Amino acid sequence: MKKIFIAFIIVSLFHPGFSQAPVRTGPPALDKVKSLTLPTPVRFTLSNGLKVVLMKKHNVPLVQVNLLIETGNYDDPLGKEGLASFAMDVLDEGAGNFSALQLSDEIEYLGAQIGTGSRPFSSEVNCTAPLARLQEAISLMSTIVLRPAFADKEIDRLRKLRLNGLLQSYDEPNAIANRAFNQLMFPDNSPYGRFSNDKSIRSYVREDLLAFHRTHFVTGNSTLIVAGDVTRESIQPVLEKYFAAYPKGNAVAKTRPTPIQVKGRSIYIIDKPGAAQSVIQIGRLGPARNDPAYYAANILNTIFGGSFTSRLNNNLREQHGYAYGAGSNFSFWNTPSPFLSSSSVQTDVTGAALGEFFKEFDKIRLPIPADELNRGKNYNALGYARLFETNSDLASTLGSQVLYQLPDGYYNGYVGKVLAVTPQEVTAAANQFIVPDNMLVVIVGDRAKIEAGIRQLNLGNLNFLTIEDVLGKKPVL
Repeated sequence: MKKIFIAFIIVSLFHPGFSQAPVRTGPPALDKVKSLTLPTPVRFTLSNGLKVVLMKKHNVPLVQVNLLIETGNYDDPLGKEGLASFAMDVLDEGAGNFSALQLSDEIEYLGAQIGTGSRPFSSEVNCTAPLARLQEAISLMSTIVLRPAFADKEIDRLRKLRLNGLLQSYDEPNAIANRAFNQLMFPDNSPYGRFSNDKSIRSYVREDLLAFHRTHFVTGNSTLIVAGDVTRESIQPVLEKYFAAYPKGNAVAKTRPTPIQVKGRSIYIIDKPGAAQSVIQIGRLGPARNDPAYYAANILNTIFGGSFTSRLNNNLREQHGYAYGAGSNFSFWNTPSPFLSSSSVQTDVTGAALGEFFKEFDKIRLPIPADELNRGKNYNALGYARLFETNSDLASTLGSQVLYQLPDGYYNGYVGKVLAVTPQEVTAAANQFIVPDNMLVVIVGDRAKIEAGIRQLNLGNLNFLTIEDVLGKKPVL
């Protein structure tokens, strides 16, 4: 009987009335994009004045605790370029009674992760820990934060690594292009155009690191960001216990001048003989993070160069085969900040690829077709939730809320505001922020092979630099 029943099912599956041919006339229609719904962050202050921002996430017994310091790489003193980054690197190389290796062993034993680092306008100490070992992990984190050793042997070791890294950058076209672009975009000793160099790296001494820690690790310049399987009632006593000694103090004034917009079209070729590819970077100043055009600029960038299916990538990679990829982005600092489009292209097509960049600059300033605009809006709206997938993602996004002084509820309203962007707003943003006649162009490549092709474009006067003009003399190790 069982065999007859199985045979009946098999025959039925192949009967014309049972099966239904799939519809392949087009992709399935998108459902209405849902808005993100996050709980309101819980805010409180420890007894010493240290601010805390907490968002609960109870699906996994893990917790992320970040100490956000509102001082970063662009706040380095003149002559001490790279100090913030260096200090944060040394911070966890031994603390309290632990050597660097002992500290690493203790963290690993807990199944936790503790890291340190810096960015343009902030620095962080990050701790990820299972809920069951959270107190021990926060104890180690606070030891790193409050009692870093800044041992001379670790300073010397990391200094050698930094100098080696600097020496390697002379052979890294992207590193050369990045530095050249910022130095040319932000002249006159602007903090945005200065980078660590042989002299500054050699100048760091223990007292510099202690001064950085003493000045910036204070309550008025810091916020604890907590995300994960905790409540205020469970986490506040733990934070009080281990961060009670965090120093009180006000944030020192930062020198963050408003940059000057690029005027005219300046083209710089940095000669790298024998280079198999040319790195092209083109840009100018874009909007600040609080600019009303923020949402339109995001959609604009997605369409132009911010996604795999963007116009720029489709042109240089898919249509012409000049490069593996091409892209663009807006920096969105708290002040007007760079819009940058870039690619690494084959040497023999450098001129042709540069010409395609400017064709796309011109095209993006025209009205964008409705279907392309909708794809760009949906790309932003549907991908937005990935910023909140893990505790680490969530804490990072909450940190951005603190840095950019965004109101509670901002993230819940993002999808709706993106979907409400009009074609006129995107075209207006393109004409305001992408101006082909006022662009800085930086190209790192073999001058002997690329100069003629670039000249044929008649984009403007060419300027020539050497790698040492950009990075300085090579360090002697």
